[in-house]
Amino acid sequence: MLTKIEKGAKMKKCNTLQEVRDEVDKIDTQLVELISERSHLIRQAAGFKESVAEVKAQDRIDDIMQKVRKKAIELNVNPNMISELFNIMIDEMVETEISELRNAGNF
Repeated sequence: MLTKIEKGAKMKKCNTLQEVRDEVDKIDTQLVELISERSHLIRQAAGFKESVAEVKAQDRIDDIMQKVRKKAIELNVNPNMISELFNIMIDEMVETEISELRNAGNF
C-alpha cells in the first residue's frame, strides 16, 4: 500500500530552520487539540459503560493498538514509538473513564 507521501501528497518544503520549527509548532498544537477531542469523547463513552471491566476493554485496546501500528508502518513512522505514545494516552484515558464512572456513582 502506498503512503500519502508516495501517492504524491505535498509535504511542505521548508527553506529555513525557523520555518521547520514553525511548522512543527503548528503540528504540535494540532496534536494537542486532537488529543483533547479524543479525551472529551472518552468522557462521553464513560456514560455508556457500567463497570470498570467495560472501561478496560482489552479487546478494544488491542484493536486500537493494531490499527495504529499498521498505520504507522504505512506512513513510515516507528510503530514502537506510536505504540508507546498510545499506551500512555490510553492508560491515562482509562483512568479518566474510571473517574467519570465513580463521579456518576456507577460503582
